[in-house]
Amino acid sequence: MTDNINTIPLVPLRGIVIYPYNTITFDAGRDISVKAAEAAYESGSLVLLVTQRDTAEMSPSPDALYTVGTVSKIKQIMRLPGGNIRVLAEGLNRGVIKEYIESAPFFTVTVDEIIDPCSEDTELDEAYKRSLKRIFKEYFSNFPKLKADMLMQVMSIDDLPMLCDVIAHKVDLNFDVKQHILEEFDIHQRAEKLLIEVQNYLSILNIEYDIARKVKKNMDKNQREYYLREQLKVIHTELGDDDEMTEIEEYKSKIAKIKAAKDIKDKLLTDVDRLSKMPFNSSESAVIRTYLDTVLSMPWNKSSKETFELSECRKTLDEDHYGLEKVKERVLEYLTVRKLTNGKAGTILCLAGPPGVGKTSVAKSVARALNRKCVRISLGGIRDESDIRGHRKTYIGAMEGRIMAAMREAGVKNPLLLLDEIDKMGTDFRGDPSAALLEVLDSEQNMSFRDHYMEVPFDLSQVLFITTANTLDTISAPLLDRLEIIELNGYTAEEKFHIAKRYLLPKAIDKTGISNDTFSMTDGAVRECIESYTREAGVRKLEQQLEAVCRKAATKIVENGGEIKVTKNNLTDFLGKKRYHFDMLNERDEIGVARGLAWTSVGGDTLSIETNVMPGTGKIELTGKLGDVMQESAKTAISYIRSKSEDLNIESDFYKTKDIHIHVPEGAVPKDGPSAGITMATALVSSLTERPVKRDVAMTGEITLRGRVLPIGGLKEKTLAAYRAGIDTIIIPEENKPDLDDIPSDIRSKMNFIPASNMETVLKNALR
Repeated sequence: MTDNINTIPLVPLRGIVIYPYNTITFDAGRDISVKAAEAAYESGSLVLLVTQRDTAEMSPSPDALYTVGTVSKIKQIMRLPGGNIRVLAEGLNRGVIKEYIESAPFFTVTVDEIIDPCSEDTELDEAYKRSLKRIFKEYFSNFPKLKADMLMQVMSIDDLPMLCDVIAHKVDLNFDVKQHILEEFDIHQRAEKLLIEVQNYLSILNIEYDIARKVKKNMDKNQREYYLREQLKVIHTELGDDDEMTEIEEYKSKIAKIKAAKDIKDKLLTDVDRLSKMPFNSSESAVIRTYLDTVLSMPWNKSSKETFELSECRKTLDEDHYGLEKVKERVLEYLTVRKLTNGKAGTILCLAGPPGVGKTSVAKSVARALNRKCVRISLGGIRDESDIRGHRKTYIGAMEGRIMAAMREAGVKNPLLLLDEIDKMGTDFRGDPSAALLEVLDSEQNMSFRDHYMEVPFDLSQVLFITTANTLDTISAPLLDRLEIIELNGYTAEEKFHIAKRYLLPKAIDKTGISNDTFSMTDGAVRECIESYTREAGVRKLEQQLEAVCRKAATKIVENGGEIKVTKNNLTDFLGKKRYHFDMLNERDEIGVARGLAWTSVGGDTLSIETNVMPGTGKIELTGKLGDVMQESAKTAISYIRSKSEDLNIESDFYKTKDIHIHVPEGAVPKDGPSAGITMATALVSSLTERPVKRDVAMTGEITLRGRVLPIGGLKEKTLAAYRAGIDTIIIPEENKPDLDDIPSDIRSKMNFIPASNMETVLKNALR
């Protein structure tokens, strides 16, 4: 056995082991495999073919590959569609990886090439050769479809290393067993391992043949039983005991009554005919019965009578929800168009917004207004496409998908299907459920939706689909393209107050079993509960807090009797200490402290940004757990100030002689977003010029290097946060002026909005 050191490309193989003295064809699709094979073929160099340990690994690391492979010569490369290639390679010698030289664009390794010595004419070698040929002949006899020239090729080999490698290549062993044999360098040990593995394979094969013979014997017995049962069926019919035949006729009668296409009925009648020829108690007959019962229970014929009166729909939405005027208006427009076009409105509504803002209840109100049956399908956590399209009947426990199950539950062809949490679907090796929804929600396709279990098309064109989502980021682009988004951003404190008084508090009182005669809660207590015990965009936590108050009150009423009145002063007795505090405006104007506005998932909030400028060497410190966007805003603000230092009366070399520290309080809370740029710039200019920032001014907007103020989102929520903090002047980007219409009129009238297109306007109105 001799060694030869080479530096050659490496191609990782999945589930394939190649041996010396053999030629193999394999397909390569991964980038590292394609480039390595092409490089070796074009340069005429050798290549190392190595099997990876885990066949599922798409991007294997060196640790995921075996250390022993086969040094090979690539004879031919054929290009396939999709960028794949088909490679014809000839194995030459074993190779042991010594070192990985490169990993990109493909693996290049230093290989110790192991060359087997020629076979010796010893008695031991002759014995191994005879044993190997005998056991391969036995293996060959078990597979009559194998070509005869394969046996002749093996029998003509007289070299023991070549004989071992050729047999190991041709026998159908697991790839890890083949790898184990490839890694054996001693020729006698290799021959012995190969004999053991092939003998084990043949032993298992003989056991399988015995099992197959027994199964066939039992099948013959079942055929005999079937013949006798058929005779017995005829006897029962003659005696008048024909319950099974009655079942067949019942199925045929149901099929005749459904309003479906002829090909659907023919398919079902074929299954009924198969059922009539099967033994009553056989497992397959039970599968067909379940299938027929499922398909025939679908609402092929029945539709609910839709009632649409615009005034009644508006009244129903107003009864169920306070506020949400734009949402209600858009829903009414959608329903009106759908009515005028006889249900041909192609868009699918998607109610998007934070938790607890009423997305699901809006959809249920629409169903009530239209007199449609509403069925909710929760899509959160779904990862399997079969949950939407159903399972094939061939699988054990197969069932229809959630869409068809919801249709069966609704019992009519035109229900309202609420697809809840559409943004929380996942994807894995079982398929992409969001892709399966494309056909369901596409009005051009869903008139013939085909569930895998039902195997017949079903018309979903009369179904009214409404979806809900918390965020749009996780919804796939093709699916999002079919949805019309209606934003439910959240409620103002005033809206929450009215919702609590009209809906939540009466519901909590009824839920806890107390009455209005023994329990009351003042308006001040309700407002305090909203402001000091909840911080959310919706009202779900508020509902929980009101229920907690009612439970505590119920306990006191049962223990002590009398009446309970909850006020702002005694609310802490029911809910404990206050949980949230809003930052109020500063007591005085301060240098280096500016008030920004933030938009969070639970509404708006104010954000103080503090800066200190100290003698130093030009270091910049950013603290407060700032995200990448806010860090970039700080650097942009500093660059802008440097470019305008002369206009701002700031020393031009301040960035060399001053250390700047920018801090956003509440450092444990992560902060990010593109709206703090002008706030940071204002605080920095204040520190550098020692001009205080007005305490009653808040601002929001992003800054560019040229000092332009860029637009932001969430102006309504940010304005409400400033109003809560007692601030009456807000500097906003010029381009956000149209968004002022979204702010409630009572709050808008009390606030002074200053549109700014550049930093000069911001500084003029923010600094003393």
